[in-house]
Amino acid sequence: MLKRFVPDLYVKSIYHIDLAALKKAGIKGLITDLDNTLVAWNAMQATPKVTKWLEEVREKYGIRVVIVSNNRAARVEDFARPLGIPAIYNARKPRNAPFIRALSILGTRPEETVVLGDQIFTDVLGGKRMGMYTILVVPVATKEWIGTKILRMAERLVLNMLRRRGLITWEDVR
Repeated sequence: MLKRFVPDLYVKSIYHIDLAALKKAGIKGLITDLDNTLVAWNAMQATPKVTKWLEEVREKYGIRVVIVSNNRAARVEDFARPLGIPAIYNARKPRNAPFIRALSILGTRPEETVVLGDQIFTDVLGGKRMGMYTILVVPVATKEWIGTKILRMAERLVLNMLRRRGLITWEDVR
């Protein structure tokens, strides 16, 4: 049960992901969270650096991308539309439905898809339940919605438990 909260990879940011290694491993699709994964939760647009990274993922490595967010429609669509990236909003992660829908949009199978996010209770758990490779990133910003702040406290407890049981070896830099 606890292994469902253990990401396959833990990185400081999206820029620390070895995209060539993902491509070599047969990854064809990337399901990414939005808030505090790509940009701060209150940032309305992608930064030039995020835009360049997403272009590299899609154009250089040929990995298809879809944004899956629990945030509201206007927020997610306003962010995704200028990037030309499909998006699913009000996703209610970690439920399976948004991940199944994302796989359909990407045209990929779970074993060739990565889930990227900043939370173990939504992104990692949702991806693991679907049999996908999961990457946990350090949140982009410390300022967050109040509900996320509460989840972060529970997340720290779970991460400490996983560390004590030897299921994770990396230091928490959150």
